Amino acid sequence: MPKAVSLFSGCGGSDAGVISAGFEVVMANDILTYARDVYCANHPETDFVLGDIRKIKKFPDAELLVGCYPCQGFSQGGVRDAGRKINYLYLEFAKALLAIKPKAFIVENVSGMVRKDFEHLLIDQKKVFTDAGYCVKAKVLNAADFGVAQERRRIFIVGIRDDIDLEYVFPEPTHGKSRAQPYVTIKDALKGMRHWPEGEFYDRDFHWYYMSRDRRRDWNELSKTIVANARHMPLHPISPKLVKVAHDEWRFVEDRPARRFSYREASRLQGFAKGFKFPDTESGSLSMRYMVAGNAVPPPLFEAVSKALPNIWS
Repeated sequence: MPKAVSLFSGCGGSDAGVISAGFEVVMANDILTYARDVYCANHPETDFVLGDIRKIKKFPDAELLVGCYPCQGFSQGGVRDAGRKINYLYLEFAKALLAIKPKAFIVENVSGMVRKDFEHLLIDQKKVFTDAGYCVKAKVLNAADFGVAQERRRIFIVGIRDDIDLEYVFPEPTHGKSRAQPYVTIKDALKGMRHWPEGEFYDRDFHWYYMSRDRRRDWNELSKTIVANARHMPLHPISPKLVKVAHDEWRFVEDRPARRFSYREASRLQGFAKGFKFPDTESGSLSMRYMVAGNAVPPPLFEAVSKALPNIWS
């Protein structure tokens, strides 16, 4: 098996995809304690280093480096401040790239990075990785097109080392209309799950901002994007439909119970396996479970991007 090192690994969405693509993840890293707890419960064979990436001085040898550095500065749901220090964590990834010198790397981030006000950061990332000795490609992909039951657009930056005379080609969509397979729906993803899993969903009131848009999709549709904030999690289809009554104001058409997706349902809608574990640890609050599930990379999407790498491992 070719080896991979994973940085900004979260609870392991990218790494689940990498493993399914045929790699052995020899090291993972994240700063969140509960992300580590979830990762290790599902991938105990990987050496997980908990802590700030800037304090890691040595990395194991690997053929592939993957990373999903934080995106709050670019995200539609975040602050969207082009000057935030968190936007420059790609420089830490670049340091690891220079230290390991893998044959290839894969980076994932929110599609907001292609916005006009962040374009300079994307250009600089490409330049930094090119200067490190890699032929770099970038493209926005939708997870729904690769078997994930939600609309989730993310940018991928992929590089192959210059001394390898091969070019990366992004995978073609496999799911959707006129494609080999239909979209995976909410019903498909949540099959067999309880409708009212006590203690697993955020059950506070729906505040005015939440009701400023339509948060619901039906069973036979794709979910809206799964988010990391429990308060803003989309509605479960058992909830009544919403109707627009004024600008930025929606209401339920029926007076009956409604709820957001649970964190376990969020993980299913992200494409995690049915047996994915959320261990009961001290750091595992309800909000933290939602956070690690919502911040994750959909494994099927990362698997497709990884499998599209040319055979350069022997």
